Amino acid sequence: MKADAPKRKIFNDAVDLLCGADDQSAPENGIQMLPIDNIRPFRNHPFRLYEGERLEDMVESIREHGILSPVIVWKNPEGYEMLAGHNRQNAAKLAGLTEVPAIVKTDLTEQEAYVYVIETNVMQRGFAELLPSEKAAVLAERYEKVSSQGKRNDILQEIAKLNGADTETCGHDVHKLKGRDAVGEEYGMTGRNIARYIRVNQLEKSLKKHLDEGELSLVSAVELSHLSPKEQKIISKMAEQGKIRLNSNTVKSIKALAGEVTEKSVLEHVGHKKEKKRDACKTIQLSLNVYERFFSDVKAEDVAGIVEEALEAWFTESRGREVV
Repeated sequence: MKADAPKRKIFNDAVDLLCGADDQSAPENGIQMLPIDNIRPFRNHPFRLYEGERLEDMVESIREHGILSPVIVWKNPEGYEMLAGHNRQNAAKLAGLTEVPAIVKTDLTEQEAYVYVIETNVMQRGFAELLPSEKAAVLAERYEKVSSQGKRNDILQEIAKLNGADTETCGHDVHKLKGRDAVGEEYGMTGRNIARYIRVNQLEKSLKKHLDEGELSLVSAVELSHLSPKEQKIISKMAEQGKIRLNSNTVKSIKALAGEVTEKSVLEHVGHKKEKKRDACKTIQLSLNVYERFFSDVKAEDVAGIVEEALEAWFTESRGREVV
């Protein structure tokens, strides 16, 4: 490579980590070449893999330069499990590689392994870029922490070191996080909103997809998180089949059925609510400018639910400020 700047550009394009460095320090476990097919994705990996142009650029970079930074894997009784490098592994397969350089960790608990998964993804992508369900996973991990805060701090220091970063300036807090308000302060969010995301992390994967794709609001996702996993799957399937829409009013009706959710009960309850509301409905008018600004791509039948959720969130926050 002819200069440091091009090297860093290639590094950032090809690797899952933000901070590149000319000399990578070998960790205590050393670096091994592992068969690419011997590494399983991390259990319940909460992040989506790259697609489209971003993936294509990574594949091309790996074809030309190889993998410039080792992946991090966890060796446990089930074999090798990926902690940091899911995208590199995927791109390397597409580029025709059969082995990848790997840092092998052997002395981790499952909670400690999860810290690697969460923190390296936040470091690489940036919190603002994450999908709602991915933000939920990050915030839940930050709130819950691991059983040993000291061990968690050691992991964060190691990740920063592997990225060639100053451990005090890489943007990661390695101090204790106390409660949702402290986590909220770190991300510029209210404690109430942090609580919502933590709740959303309990959603079934199929409903998280609806949230990420904009078919389910954050407030409605919180409502559905109170259903059992089985009930959540019923609701997700009904939405995918077009039998219900996951708007605010429908979700509230569904939550009222918690513990008794079946396809039949949902259709009967939601239908009853619709009939009841026809006689007790008042209208509000929005200016054309406001409607085009916020609802140009929204189905007409979903507008009322969105307005209701926005008002609820606004009044909730306003009351909170008055109390303070």
